[in-house]
Amino acid sequence: MKIIVNSTPIIALSLINQLDLLNQLFNEVIIPWAVYQEIVIAGDNKLGAK
Repeated sequence: MKIIVNSTPIIALSLINQLDLLNQLFNEVIIPWAVYQEIVIAGDNKLGAK
C-alpha cells in the first residue's frame, strides 16, 4: 500500500525518532514537492529538523 503524506506526520515522527515507521508500514511513501519544500527548505533549523 502506498501513502501520500503531508508535513504533520513527518515532523511528529521525526521529533520522536520514529520516522522509519512510515517505511515499515507502507510499501511506498510519497512526499509531494510542496511538502518537501515546507519541511526541508523552509523548515531548516526549526523544531524537528535533522
